[in-house]
Amino acid sequence: MIFLRGRIIGRLECGRTQLEVSEELGIAQSVISRFWQRFQDDVTAKRNRRSTASDLFRQLSSATGMTVSRQTVYRRLGHIGLYARRPVRCVPLTTTPCRLRLTWSREHALWTTHQWSCVVFSEKSRFSLQSDSRRTLIWRAPGSRYHQENTIERHRYGGAGLLVWGGIIFGSGTDLHVQSVTMTGHIYRDVILEPHVRLFRGVMGAEFLFMDDNARPHRANIVDEYFQSEDITRMAYILTGLGSNRACVGYAWPTNCNPSAPSHLSTGTSEGIA
Repeated sequence: MIFLRGRIIGRLECGRTQLEVSEELGIAQSVISRFWQRFQDDVTAKRNRRSTASDLFRQLSSATGMTVSRQTVYRRLGHIGLYARRPVRCVPLTTTPCRLRLTWSREHALWTTHQWSCVVFSEKSRFSLQSDSRRTLIWRAPGSRYHQENTIERHRYGGAGLLVWGGIIFGSGTDLHVQSVTMTGHIYRDVILEPHVRLFRGVMGAEFLFMDDNARPHRANIVDEYFQSEDITRMAYILTGLGSNRACVGYAWPTNCNPSAPSHLSTGTSEGIA
């Protein structure tokens, strides 16, 4: 059946009419028409995954001269495993970050478990208190969420929000710190490094390594001076993140980082949501 479908579609794409293909292959023209309609339906959705059902309906009607309903479009896409889903958002990754990531991975590919156990990976996530408003749906098959054609690149979005910081290490992790005000070098030193990172350095000694990102507060002079005074060594950070640092630690986040928020915070506010 697949071979026959290919023969039919190939002839039609070469400019042959449905009647000519029907006579040549000895197949009813209604069968030829059905194969062609399904092909147009499938290819249109896959080529432009952000097309709406109305767009596909109009394109299909224009291409085949046949009128179908939007429900028919939904049903046909469902038959081939395409469903309306939100696309995954990712950070734009250019050639330079790709090269740096590969270099970093090769440099650390032979590290031992002991070496990795001396590294604290930190990560921060920003949670917006406002709607994204980019409610775009795409057509994709189950299991293809992270395919490149199903993602939308976004650097960041504005609006009020909360910053959540945490760190993990082999078999352990820090509490989550919720920050409702703008992070500065002073705040980073006083509420993140002093109560969390310094303690790991004291326990693990000179082998301890700490990884954070290149955010401006993390590279402030006051932070650099603190690292020098506490003899804390930073691990090299990759441009545009290591996915960000989450790529290094995988699924350890929900296992090792225990949320810790003040018990007096109420729901219905930015603090309560945190």
